[in-house]
This record gives sequence, C-alpha cells and structure tokens, in this order.
Amino acid sequence: MRLISAEEIDEALDFPSLIDALALAFQGGFVAPARVHHAIERPGAANTTHLLMSAWTAGDAPGGAWIGTKIVNVFPSNGQLGLPAVLGLYVLQSGDTGEPVAAMSGTRLTHWRTAAASALAAKFLARPDASRLLIVGAGALAPFLARAHASVRPIQEVTIWNHRPEGAKRLAASLAGENWRVRVADDLQAAVREADVISCATLSSEPLIGGAWLAPGQHVDLVGAFNLAMREVDDEALRRARVFIDTEAALSEGGDVAIALRSGAIERAHVVADLGALCRGAPGRTGPEEITLFKSVGAALEDLAAAMLIWKAVGP
Repeated sequence: MRLISAEEIDEALDFPSLIDALALAFQGGFVAPARVHHAIERPGAANTTHLLMSAWTAGDAPGGAWIGTKIVNVFPSNGQLGLPAVLGLYVLQSGDTGEPVAAMSGTRLTHWRTAAASALAAKFLARPDASRLLIVGAGALAPFLARAHASVRPIQEVTIWNHRPEGAKRLAASLAGENWRVRVADDLQAAVREADVISCATLSSEPLIGGAWLAPGQHVDLVGAFNLAMREVDDEALRRARVFIDTEAALSEGGDVAIALRSGAIERAHVVADLGALCRGAPGRTGPEEITLFKSVGAALEDLAAAMLIWKAVGP
C-alpha cells in the first residue's frame, strides 16, 4: 500500500482539474451514505468530533471502481497548540477486490476538496466579474479557499479578517506575491460591505456576519460551523439570500442553514438547490443584484473524487 504525503498531494492537484473532477462526481456515479459522527468528551478541554466518511463508485462511473474512507478528528482547541483543528487520514481501496492501495493525508485532501467545492459552487453563484474576495478566518483552509476562488473568478483583491489579528497578518504574508492585492481588515462589517465574495471558514459559536451588512450582488460561501452549536451568519443573512447547499446533509448537519430550519427562521423551500442539482443544470445565479449563499458541510464523494485524481497522478 502506497503512503501519500501532503506534499505529494500538493504536487498532484491543481484547482481547475479538481473542480472539474468534483463536477463530474456530483453529476452522478458515486454513492455516499450518511457520515458517522461520534462526539467525544474531553474533561477540561473542548469536546471533539470523530467522523467516518465513506463513498464508492457505482456502475460504470468514470475512473473505474473505487472505495474510499476518510477518518477525521476535529479538535477545536488545536489552534492553541499550533495544530490544525481538523486532522484526518484517507484510505483508497480497489472497488474490484477491496484491496487498500493508498493511505494519504486526509487533512490535506480535505483542504483541497473543500476549497474546490466552494469554487465549484461559486462558478454557478458568484457574479462573473467578482474581483474582491474576503476571507473570514485564517486557519489552514484559508489559503486554499483564496486560490480556489481565484481559479474561477477574476480576483484582484484578497482581504483577510480573523478574530486574532496576528493570524490574519501571517496569512496575508503567505499570500503576498500572487496575482492579487492582499490586505488585513480590522473592521469586519466594513470588509463585508466592500466584498464581492465572502468566504467563511471558522469555528465560531456566534454569528459573525449580519444580514444587514450584505449588499446586492454578493456571494457568501460558508464552510466552517460544522455542528449545530456553531454559526457564521445570522438568520437575516439567510433570509436575504438565495440559499444553496452542497448536499442534503446540510439541512440537518452543521450550523447556519440547519439551525435556521430547526428554529423556523427559514422554510425548507428557501433552500433552492444542492451542488449536484447545479452541476446537472439547475439555475444558479439568475441576476446581478441577487445575494447568493452556499453552505458546505463536506461530502464523501468529494473526498473520493479527489483521491482518485491524486492516485491517477501519483500512481502505484
């Protein structure tokens, strides 16, 4: 069995190819049952989450017969230790024999596929001329989100806001020298008002962005807030936007959309479509003045599509 490092994944992937692979996967041919969640209590520390995410190709899906499983641990307090909050391992297996063929960095794979899914949604939902990107949160996923969105829209300016300013400054330094201007924002509300695309990747327990701050034509991308105790936007933001999700799991898992549905702040009909429907031709943005919002909770088919692309590049 081949071990594939984070560095090898970085060499194997690029966002245009990965976004195309995810689009094909969402069109059909992949099976992904509900993920398994285990909440783990840790005395004296924030509770952690252990997840198992499996998927496999069905029938004559492009790319052959594969099975994949990701083991993920979410430790919200890891930032205090200088470690990513989300850590994982991905195991790719033959769909013909069941033989494990590769174990790869699930953490790096998650960064790539999560950012690629957001960019895929943005292809349908962000204005074609969107040039100003706001990244809310400066964790390990943030630079991937910046580069993914820049691969599908003409991003000229990247603004970063983080609850710890030093984290925003470090991220800004790492993104300097690319094909955009980078700045750090002290005032989140002002930064939101100036952005075309707002991409949030945080573990916030309270809404960070108010619906009253949003302007016509904006696209909001929510990839943090992975459980029902977390929020990145308030109910007004959801009510003002045309809401899209990655999969049906976002109706009951993760913060924001699932919470608003439970409270009655929005109705099920307010959620327009999922990413699969968009990839199969459902309408996305229908006008330049619309506010659109995409909520991602992650999908095992994204992991498998990315792992297949990595294996194709790296080989046995």
